[in-house]
Amino acid sequence: MKKRYLILPLAAAWFVVFTRARQHGKFTLFDDINKAIDSIAHGNFNVRIDGGDHHPLSELTERLNKMARELGSLESMRADFVSNVSHEIQSPLTSIGGFAKLLRESANDEQARHYADVIIAESKRLSSLSDNLLKLSTLDNNKIPLNRTDFRLDKQLQQVALTLEPQWSAKNIELSCELAPTTVNADSELLTQVWLNLLNNAIKFTPENGAIQLTIDNGLLTIADTGCGISDEDRLHIFERFYKVDKARDRSLGGSGLGLSIVKKILDLHGYSIAVESEIGKGTRFVVKL
Repeated sequence: MKKRYLILPLAAAWFVVFTRARQHGKFTLFDDINKAIDSIAHGNFNVRIDGGDHHPLSELTERLNKMARELGSLESMRADFVSNVSHEIQSPLTSIGGFAKLLRESANDEQARHYADVIIAESKRLSSLSDNLLKLSTLDNNKIPLNRTDFRLDKQLQQVALTLEPQWSAKNIELSCELAPTTVNADSELLTQVWLNLLNNAIKFTPENGAIQLTIDNGLLTIADTGCGISDEDRLHIFERFYKVDKARDRSLGGSGLGLSIVKKILDLHGYSIAVESEIGKGTRFVVKL
């Protein structure tokens, strides 16, 4: 009962505040605060609210602005750190891979050649991880200006499918395309990375003699496979960085858990959205709304 008596006065107080805000034509400030909080929650710290000097909520808006600035500063420091490390690590990795190749060519012992192959494979995996971290860091800081041009999306997707033909042919996967002629204004190079990541994932997790279908229709681009599927719990996290649905299997396939994060970031920059539908044992559909 005591909680109920506390809630009623609070509700009445908020009603008074909203009423007064409407009367003074400042109700939009509440909307600005709500939008700012939502943006911060989604990782966008470039928000500022002009609350004025005499508004009842000016102190709140000032603190929100300060919080956004400090979070933005920390995010910038994190991104710079990741960028610097990714740059610095590439040189030694290249050296390790190069010397491992020389070692494999000069080794007479089969076991030594096997060890050299392992070093080469692991250095490539680390190099790929470093490269993906650098891409995400650059995208996060918006250091890559979108080079928008008009091009045929259906032609681009056909080219990506041809690029990956050795992978899906090796598993005897049936790849079909139903691509309506579609022209978009976007960054062709960045979108190519998106389709390569999505289609490569579909090939990885589709068993031999499976099927993949590419479709463009009414502004929706769909990549559907007959693979192992994704659980409902995992679907909530697949676009998070370093998240792997099946960690043991993903490691054997060389995944780093960053591919879908890059996909999501690039699509967000274009104003596109992506959704995933899946059922364990029946397959997965990624749907991009253009």
